[in-house]
Amino acid sequence: MACALIRSMSQVGKALVLTLIAFVVGTSALVAQADPGPGSPIPADDPFYSWDSSLDVAPGAVLRSRPMTFATPTLTTPIRGEQVLYRTTDQQGDAVVTVATVLRPLVPGPTKIVSYHMAYDALGSQCDPSYTLSGGATSPIATAEQGVIAGYLAAGYTVVAPDYEGEELEWTIGRQSGYAALDGIRAAQSFLQVPSSTPVAMIGYSGGSVPTQWGAEVAPTYAPELNLVGIAAGGLPVDLAHNLPYVSGSAQWAGVIPALIVAYQRAYGLDTASFLSEYGAQVIDQVDQECIAQFADDYPTLTDASMVRAPYTSLLDVPEVVEAINDNIMGTAGTPRTPMFLAVGHADPIGDTIMITADVQALAHQYCTDGVDVQYAQYDGLTHGEAFLPFEAQGLQFLTERFAGSPTHSNCATIPVGNSLAPTPVP
Repeated sequence: MACALIRSMSQVGKALVLTLIAFVVGTSALVAQADPGPGSPIPADDPFYSWDSSLDVAPGAVLRSRPMTFATPTLTTPIRGEQVLYRTTDQQGDAVVTVATVLRPLVPGPTKIVSYHMAYDALGSQCDPSYTLSGGATSPIATAEQGVIAGYLAAGYTVVAPDYEGEELEWTIGRQSGYAALDGIRAAQSFLQVPSSTPVAMIGYSGGSVPTQWGAEVAPTYAPELNLVGIAAGGLPVDLAHNLPYVSGSAQWAGVIPALIVAYQRAYGLDTASFLSEYGAQVIDQVDQECIAQFADDYPTLTDASMVRAPYTSLLDVPEVVEAINDNIMGTAGTPRTPMFLAVGHADPIGDTIMITADVQALAHQYCTDGVDVQYAQYDGLTHGEAFLPFEAQGLQFLTERFAGSPTHSNCATIPVGNSLAPTPVP
């Protein structure tokens, strides 16, 4: 969920990645690289990403691997990594596969793993992190996040970046994204031959907050062996029943509405023909293989009401849509056991132009009530895109302190109660 970031941060993102990669490898090591081209098919066309044999193995089991080189579309580096195909679990609890990229720092040292969750917000595989990190970046935000990853590598961290939306590109789907993140960590530990006691942190902004936050909630029951020391999530879509009316008709963000329906159609098998208008069906077809850089602001006059036909007046009148939204409300899958840093922008009375500030407050307050050590930051005056940089800076500081075992700085006593996160009544 980063179209504003694409517009407002593009030059910063380019400068960030060049500066950080130069810091890691030295300017003289940067050499030109051609576009991925026919020799590097997108994941949907690459047999490496598929698995037709048995999945009767443990979650996180590595099924195959191959080497890769950390690169942007115009620069390659001496940083080598591996892509690992591994077994994970989908929203319905079935065994599926996805890919994670494992990157090691150039300077060896004790293994400290950061699971970095890119905000790829994709309905098409051309935006998968594994493709982006090997030179297939398709937007300035992807390039900017590569710069952030380079910074972690420069600081001596091992980075794992999962394709957490899975083979079917099921965007915003909660438990599945969390499982994929945790299993990506398991796969990285297995591939690197390090124990499960190895310290691990997770971080993600915007769309990347989905696997981060859901991973935090399901970890105590799904992956209790992992030694999670800190979790940082910013710009969180806590309850999308609140976001839909906020972005309806937005020049920047209205395109996320049809994209969300595509994701729910894939994850829950929605019968969209039963409620979409002719216009809604047309837009659904248009965004079906796009990523957020394409769909977010392509429909500035699109409204929630324009997507549906009579007797419906809103997507929130459709029982199947409401059930899907309710299944993905944050704060409903368990209580994290790890110190957390949560952050959000606040550019208008409601939120950061796409995320709801009081929803993030409510999630943080709920965690505090449940005994979680929470540090909350609110960036007053900043939009969703503008809040990316302060979040990444504070997130890095927060995780650095957690790896070092430093005291936490919870501000639970000052976090507002926020909105109700009760499920929306099903019509």
